[in-house]
Amino acid sequence: MRNEILRKILPLFTLLLVVGGQNAMCDMRPIQFTKDTLENGLQVIYHIDRSAPVVATIVHYRVGSRDEDPNKTGYAHLFEHLMFEATTNIPRASIDKYVQEAGGDLNAHTSFDETVYYLRLPSNEIKLALWIESERMRGLLLEPVGVETQRGVVIEELKMRRNNQPYGTLLDEICNALFPGSSYQWTTLGSEEHLRRASIEDFRNFYNNFYQPNNATLVIAGDIDIDEARKYVREYFGSLPKAPQPKRFDFRIEPMKGEVRKKIDDEKAQLPAIFIGFRAPAIGDADYYPMTILLDILSAGESSRLYQTIVDKERLAAQAGAFPFSLEKSGMAAFYAIAAPNKKIEDIEKLIFKEINKIIEKGITDDELTKAKNIKESEFIFSKKDVMEKAQTLARYNSYYNDPSLINDELKKFLSVAKEDVQRVAKLYLGTQNRVVLQYIPKKSS
Repeated sequence: MRNEILRKILPLFTLLLVVGGQNAMCDMRPIQFTKDTLENGLQVIYHIDRSAPVVATIVHYRVGSRDEDPNKTGYAHLFEHLMFEATTNIPRASIDKYVQEAGGDLNAHTSFDETVYYLRLPSNEIKLALWIESERMRGLLLEPVGVETQRGVVIEELKMRRNNQPYGTLLDEICNALFPGSSYQWTTLGSEEHLRRASIEDFRNFYNNFYQPNNATLVIAGDIDIDEARKYVREYFGSLPKAPQPKRFDFRIEPMKGEVRKKIDDEKAQLPAIFIGFRAPAIGDADYYPMTILLDILSAGESSRLYQTIVDKERLAAQAGAFPFSLEKSGMAAFYAIAAPNKKIEDIEKLIFKEINKIIEKGITDDELTKAKNIKESEFIFSKKDVMEKAQTLARYNSYYNDPSLINDELKKFLSVAKEDVQRVAKLYLGTQNRVVLQYIPKKSS
């Protein structure tokens, strides 16, 4: 419902809207913001954007599936749902209603590293947004009716996404093999068994450990007056007590010991598919930028290497591509292809590795690098026109690195990537036997 795992790369046609390539960067003004920290530890970022009479709020909690007990998984995702239940002063089924009646919208997402709640409202409704978030932060009511309702919703979502769609176990399989010995080994869906046997007390303990002001970043962006917004923040959040630092499990990832290869019979799949995963840089790592450029060159648009070779020229696959899966502590570079009818998945796999090895051995062209940088520039420009996108990015960089100003460095780092950087990361991260290869084979139900 509100879970967000992967984002698709912006379509290539947006390049037509970016004239002059890197020259457009000269016209981009740095994103200005003000940052405060309340006595209870809540970090607050204010950003003025008067392009529309709206206000966006983000509450970014430093808790995701990575922070779960290995024997109690799925809690972070469940709380994404529970936080739309009742609070001390808000009845059940009212949060959505209040926001929609005020002309706004709301949503949330959970990942391995974070749980994020966002509201967008007319700017004169800023107090409504802050009241709701302060109520949820420390006033959530974990009552049987709400808990059981959302437990059922989450378990059904788990079944639908994992068991009732083609290749539904992909992320579980790839993470389990790619991140052994770490809490990245399971996905945000968690275990159905763990969710079923969890008690309300288990959920209260999770809430009280992580849903605290000193484990959160609040971003208020849009058509605001900062002095007025500060007053409201102190009114709604200032009285919340500071808690001890959340208890967390030590994070470590065991070294991989060669290739993990698995063939999976899938009753839901109509066509065979292959998925290949490599470990990749964490978000913000110096190698993250050339790795992202590399994956764009391989898969962004119909002129990309994988599409041109596997789909267009050889006609072995109906779809083929690659995408980064970037996390705070590590990352993944994933390749995929859905076979065309009557084509062999083994032939597709050979071509994927052939294209990877071409870059490892010979590098990329000037034109490919320019195109990939233009893609990143168009993504940057479009995202920075959206107040919610800016708010989310400010929150993430503050939460992960305590430095929201990194929002102004992202594009510079992409544009500074050289051809040699791309070839180097291809060799370092993709030129290894430490990888996961999954073949999904259609299986007719009996």
